[in-house]
Amino acid sequence: MLNSITGKDKAYFDMFEKAAVNTAKTAEHLHVYYAKFPDSSEEVARIKDLEHAGDMLTHETIEMLNRSFVTPIDREDIYLLITKMDDILDLMDGAANRTELYKIDKITPEALELAEILKKAANILHHTIISMRNLKDYQEIIKHCIEIHTIENEGDQLFRKAMVNLFEQEKNDPIKVIKWKEIYEDLETATDKCEDVANIIESIAMKYS
Repeated sequence: MLNSITGKDKAYFDMFEKAAVNTAKTAEHLHVYYAKFPDSSEEVARIKDLEHAGDMLTHETIEMLNRSFVTPIDREDIYLLITKMDDILDLMDGAANRTELYKIDKITPEALELAEILKKAANILHHTIISMRNLKDYQEIIKHCIEIHTIENEGDQLFRKAMVNLFEQEKNDPIKVIKWKEIYEDLETATDKCEDVANIIESIAMKYS
């Protein structure tokens, strides 16, 4: 059982927190990008930089894992946790890049709402990662995980609404439908990935509570 986090063990939790901060920052920049669009194109480069930083954190964590004989939590859980957070970054970067690449001229209300929901999920995920410093505090960790599940459900509902509106409003413009469908999917899947990370954390907490 994991009773305390000290020494080399702490390094993994430091990396998790750095990745969580990076994810929350990226979600904030994506929301700003959409909220201030089209006068916010510089945010795309910032998101890309944060995505690259996330890649480096993932690489460093996996390298550390490969060098470690003993780990504070299961090796598979460490790998899943850091790579799933990296997936969130990739999807946010994808949404921003598609918006630029597809020469979107106006952000839909649904896209802005999806970005806001994603920002909320990423911020709560950050708090959830911090709470992992004390894996014995199962109730605190689960509280955050439940919040993420609730937000993910809101994201699912909004995604369905966005798709219905898209097919109704743009039925005569199939290219526009395809463009927005892909952007919506990136945003919604990123929120799904936040829930995936929450599920991994919940599983870890159950093992060590």
